[in-house]
Amino acid sequence: MKKFLLGTVALIAFAAPAAAADLAARPYTKAPPPMIAAVYDWSGFYIGVNGGWGSSHNCWDQVPGGIFIGSDGCHDATGGVAGGQIGYRWQAGAWVFGLEAQGDWADLKGSNNSALFPGLFTNQSKIDAFGLFTGQIGYAVNNVLLYAKGGAALTDNRFNTYFTPTGVLAGSASDTRWGGTIGAGIEVGFAPNWTAGVEYDHLFMQDKTYNLTTPAGALFSSIRDRQDVDLVTVRVNYKWGGPVVARY
Repeated sequence: MKKFLLGTVALIAFAAPAAAADLAARPYTKAPPPMIAAVYDWSGFYIGVNGGWGSSHNCWDQVPGGIFIGSDGCHDATGGVAGGQIGYRWQAGAWVFGLEAQGDWADLKGSNNSALFPGLFTNQSKIDAFGLFTGQIGYAVNNVLLYAKGGAALTDNRFNTYFTPTGVLAGSASDTRWGGTIGAGIEVGFAPNWTAGVEYDHLFMQDKTYNLTTPAGALFSSIRDRQDVDLVTVRVNYKWGGPVVARY
């Protein structure tokens, strides 16, 4: 029996390498390719349209002959705005820099009862248009851009005083007025050349004195107007000069 067991073990020892040699070779599996991340490039020129809402806060002082005699009250001139913008951006890493010019039609109108002559006169302010000339700095996370902006602003203004009992125009003045602006926004690239976003801007307009004249051209009153403007707009832009690129 012992010789039989030793012979069986020897036979298995010789047969095992031969059986292993007959087994099929293990198949080779190629490593999967690395992931490719699409990176949105914000560089290039763009042009677009915008629309939204605005509010101009105006406070009048009566200053005949340049002498302050009292505050005539404040009012908010509110309404819609619509227009367009054109600009250029360049991207360095995640940082985006740009320059932009924007021009909008506006219908911001408001009034108040005269604080110095209540029941006799009504003061009205109106903005017919405005423009912004700004620089931008932003931070991009792929196709999402957060940015701040600042620069110069101008508003096209009309100032009217009416006889309250009759509604007849007593005096008026108009002017294009320069000031400054700051703002911020978020913009999303939803296609290789299209972006959409929301922006807020605040306009700091310098105090300015106006002479209101009657329809016949005679001096009616002199006012000093303090003005600040707030704007919220939705924007859609088409850009060129910076396609989506693939980055490993």
